[in-house]
Amino acid sequence: MAYETAGTSAAPAGAVPAAPAGRRLRWNKVPEITVHFWIIKVLCTTVGETAADLLNEKAGLGLTGVSVLMSALLAVVLVVQFRTEAYRAGVYWPTVALISVVGTLVSDNLTDNMGVALETTTTVFAVILVIVFAAWYRAERTLSIHSIDTGRRESFYWLAVLLTFALGTSAGDLVSERMDLGYWLSAGLCAAAIAAVAIAHFGLGLDAVWSFWIVYILTRPLGASIGDYLSQPTGSGGLGLGTVVTSGVFLAVILGLVVYLGVTRKDVTELEGTDRQAV
Repeated sequence: MAYETAGTSAAPAGAVPAAPAGRRLRWNKVPEITVHFWIIKVLCTTVGETAADLLNEKAGLGLTGVSVLMSALLAVVLVVQFRTEAYRAGVYWPTVALISVVGTLVSDNLTDNMGVALETTTTVFAVILVIVFAAWYRAERTLSIHSIDTGRRESFYWLAVLLTFALGTSAGDLVSERMDLGYWLSAGLCAAAIAAVAIAHFGLGLDAVWSFWIVYILTRPLGASIGDYLSQPTGSGGLGLGTVVTSGVFLAVILGLVVYLGVTRKDVTELEGTDRQAV
């Protein structure tokens, strides 16, 4: 799903110093929403599912060990992301990939280690996400991802992203367990829901901001279903490629796309004037 935007240009080539949280930046910290964005987002989601399984089962770290390791790596990458003054594909997308893993692990720890029901985690994550959106809008008067140009806005953005991954994991697992659809039917159901949102946005005028975030949530179970189909054994309805091969292939594709975007800078947006309200 792509949205029309204005004021696109190349970001400065050299490194720039970090900006104080209260100072407006010239460059947006989030990429232009194009087909490349959604492809990489789904791929990161798939890797988030398979990498969590890989580290949990193959590396023998367990959910707790994997959670500590991935959270530490995410913290490091977030520091780098916040210290950049403009969107950098090579920093932004590793952050998304790691936050997808951590969001998955947050949900898995609550359900597998603590025994919290999926109905409860889905509801709680949804409520917290709404609260974050309300606080974000109250503080900034916009939820537009085309104006992530201060430290506070970026903090709200990444918190919302983390919650969408956790919510998407819990909701996807809940639907999968209750309906027992299998991997391809689950993926098809998510794809149909995404198509419905796209139609509602482009054909019926559904608000662009909410369209974006709904699709952002739905791509989590979509990517997870694809990842499970490719990695799980054939006896369980999968293709049997395993988590190592699946994670490796998808990481290679993500790397190729990120390098392409880093070189072409096709998804970099320069801010113009005041806040834009549409995504």
